[in-house]
Amino acid sequence: MKRDGLQMAENVLKGKRIMGSSRAPKAVVDVRACAKKDCETTLSRYNKREYCYAHAPTKFPRLRGRIVPES
Repeated sequence: MKRDGLQMAENVLKGKRIMGSSRAPKAVVDVRACAKKDCETTLSRYNKREYCYAHAPTKFPRLRGRIVPES
């Protein structure tokens, strides 16, 4: 296809801007294991907690105006 003596491309590629943060996520340098005795689960370098999911203490969400009964 020609227009005013110039040849135009038939296939045009369009891109999108890169979305998201430009910073890398915070990571722990050392290789860590779960703090529970006899647990050999290796924690992710991005997990800042000391226990694995199976041994983490139970946390209850804050409920406004209600008292959560302890079990």
